[in-house]
Amino acid sequence: MSPELLSPIAISLKTAVTATVITFGLGTGLAWWMNCYLGKGKSLIETILTAPLVLPPTVVGFLLLLSLGNNGWLGQWLKAVGIRVVFTWYATVIAAIVVALPLMYKSAHSAFAAVDSDLIDCARTLGAAENTIFWRIILPLAKQGLIAGALLSFARALGEFGATLMLAGSIPGKTQTIPIAIYLAAENGEMDRALGLVIVLLAISLFVLLGINYGDHFTPSLINSRDRGSQAVRNNLTQGSCYLEVNIQKQLPNFLLDIAFKIEQKTNPLGILGISGSGKTTLLRCIAGLETPDQGKIILNQRILFDSAQGINLSPQERRVGLVWQDCALFPHLRVGENIAFGMPSKNSHRAIAREVKRQLKQLELSGFKRRYPDRLSGGEKQRVALARAFASQPQITLLDEPCSALDNNLKARLLNLLQQRLANYSGFSLYVTHNLTEAYSLCSQILIIDCGKAISFSSKSEIFNRPPNLATAQLVGCQNISPVKILSPNLVRATAWDCELQVESVIPEQSAYIGIHAHQLRFIDADRGVNIFSCWLTDSQILTDRVRLYLKLHSTPQHSQDYHLSVEVTLIEWQRLEPLTAPWYLQLEPKQIMLLKSK
Repeated sequence: MSPELLSPIAISLKTAVTATVITFGLGTGLAWWMNCYLGKGKSLIETILTAPLVLPPTVVGFLLLLSLGNNGWLGQWLKAVGIRVVFTWYATVIAAIVVALPLMYKSAHSAFAAVDSDLIDCARTLGAAENTIFWRIILPLAKQGLIAGALLSFARALGEFGATLMLAGSIPGKTQTIPIAIYLAAENGEMDRALGLVIVLLAISLFVLLGINYGDHFTPSLINSRDRGSQAVRNNLTQGSCYLEVNIQKQLPNFLLDIAFKIEQKTNPLGILGISGSGKTTLLRCIAGLETPDQGKIILNQRILFDSAQGINLSPQERRVGLVWQDCALFPHLRVGENIAFGMPSKNSHRAIAREVKRQLKQLELSGFKRRYPDRLSGGEKQRVALARAFASQPQITLLDEPCSALDNNLKARLLNLLQQRLANYSGFSLYVTHNLTEAYSLCSQILIIDCGKAISFSSKSEIFNRPPNLATAQLVGCQNISPVKILSPNLVRATAWDCELQVESVIPEQSAYIGIHAHQLRFIDADRGVNIFSCWLTDSQILTDRVRLYLKLHSTPQHSQDYHLSVEVTLIEWQRLEPLTAPWYLQLEPKQIMLLKSK
């Protein structure tokens, strides 16, 4: 190649590399700042940063000339300190930066926005400081987008023509880049020289495109896990009274979350039961410090986590909370062992961390999974890794947000068994959020029921199930037989939906508006002698896995498939006895099994 060809290539590469390095740092910083910025004028700032994408390059060059030229407002100031920009190599770099920056900014902003916020919240609850989260979680997960942005910026800087010509001119060996040299060669009829430069530019551009496409298939490499995040607050459990007290209010779009309860370790764990959208997850996020209540207080082992009156609101890193998400929220760029080790105290030696990771893997039946990435795990394996990570961080309270909801019955049973073993030996507090009664009943000693942001029941699991205080609680714990009542005497009611009078065991409170009885508590007898015994006819039957559900009408034969009063569940053996019998059958609603329910 002749010097006339080599000079524009060298200048273009030097300019593009310099502009890319500066653009990468500036664009990434601006993108992260704008991703976090919640102030006024965000749209205006975005418009200014991305304007060079839509403005013609000559317009961009003219605006740069107005500001940096000898008579420009910035040019005059630079001239006063002995700096001249126009028609220098620095002008080519400035022009390249201005036109390439929007591409780097948009790529970085999209990459940061695509990072799952649950992963960031998870890292906070594991004690990682904000700068640690940025370098160890956000940046690695956004890396692919940042690399693509840098390559696009390089390609844009390499091909810049209009703005460079306006600000830097076309000085051979100084500011003449490849696009300008191609234009001048073609204008002078030097087609061979122009073709040679075009081939060089095409080759570089194709190489950049290959780099971008390769990034789409990039596989994350093993990341050193020696940095475990901030130590934050790593105090031992308070030696005095151990309790968790929550009394908070937070206005949500559809209702006011207003929850108050207090538990001690002897009543641990606490099951939080409610339908989807009732405020369960928001409650956990407030306890973890990921959301801030409007008012109230949260106290853990005599340590105030939040108190609106005193202006105390500890960060998630300071609360020592282990949060297990429904979707696991494993860091996809870290292996299983690194995920578990992420929240462990940084003061621990590498050997101690390795021992703890090995112990957690063994206890949760994950031996041999240490070096796997999360995308190579099943749903149940991912959830067990999430549990191991939470327990390894030594939290004072573990919050489990429907960890079994996405698992099939076999995996759910296995995970519940492992959870039962782990929680039995856990010295901290644990809250288990679910909408599944069976899960809460098998794991928890106490149950808090939430409906539309209000705690409508809070008691032992047996009391909640056998003596629910109100209609909503009875429905939530699976009571299928509920009827409005009229109180006839202190121990006698009329069930209007079932068209019958019933004796109850205890004196009926005046606030009672309904009665209920569980399907498995109804009993068939051989004769119509006794209390609360009624003749009944079979409307329909439904065979379940180990039981049969019968739909019965009292007093008379049913007229259609939906004509029934009560639902009864019997064993398969009982069904084999009942099925051949001639109707009517006789059904007893035992007084001690009838539940008296308030409307609220």
